[in-house]
Amino acid sequence: MFLGVPASELVLLASMIMAGGAVSGFLAGLFGVGGGGIIVPVLFEIFAALHVPEEVRMQLCVGTSLAIIAPTAWRSFRTHVAQGNVPAGVLRRWTIPIVIGVVAGGSIAAFAPSWVFRLAFVVLAGFIAMQMLFGNKSWRLGDELPGTALMSAYGIFIGLYSSLMGVGGGAVATLILVLYGRPIHAGVAIGAGVGIIIALAGTVSYMVAGWPHQAQMPPFSIGFVSLIGVALMAPVAGFVAPYGARLAHALSRRKLEIAFGCFMLLVALRFLWTLI
Repeated sequence: MFLGVPASELVLLASMIMAGGAVSGFLAGLFGVGGGGIIVPVLFEIFAALHVPEEVRMQLCVGTSLAIIAPTAWRSFRTHVAQGNVPAGVLRRWTIPIVIGVVAGGSIAAFAPSWVFRLAFVVLAGFIAMQMLFGNKSWRLGDELPGTALMSAYGIFIGLYSSLMGVGGGAVATLILVLYGRPIHAGVAIGAGVGIIIALAGTVSYMVAGWPHQAQMPPFSIGFVSLIGVALMAPVAGFVAPYGARLAHALSRRKLEIAFGCFMLLVALRFLWTLI
């Protein structure tokens, strides 16, 4: 026993999360993503095996994922700053709207049923899959960024959707900027900065939102954030990710896009199955 928790339960939780970290780290390295889209489904299977109640399981996955993403997003953003790839004006315009969206998502987490989060994951994972498999690179929304009102709406959407899905928001932010003709490097840099805002605000929101459900959480959780998940998954994922990245460099760009699209399609179908 440790702090009233059976040692066997702690060992099981720790070993499963570390194994999940290895899987998510390898896939994150292979597909070049921040990991939220991979961490959430991995955590979902882990917490299911640990018998976390279904009505709060997805919220716990999302909150833990956001906390895991925070340090990775910070390291990525600092690298882009050092290389001078960050158009700070865009990030300033998005900061407050993104926080509003994240807080709204955390508020929804306090009372919304689990299927809302799974449906959100199905929709975006399915869209990303279709974009990777069939997308036309010539798609554009405009040649210049829109005005304050629409940019604010985009920011709220990024924050809300990312908060509901447990992802850093970088993929959505990058997609929006590229569709308005911005270079991919600038989009990725802003995506990293967006990831920091979403991860920090989202982690706090999910801790607060999950506090009334504390009795249903696994050991050493604060609200909808598993501290053991963060402490064990983040370093293991970071250690294993380079091996996935090496495999990615051995594949052509198109083969990698197809592989990523197929993976996201399988993820979408997995969560769609839980809704049926």
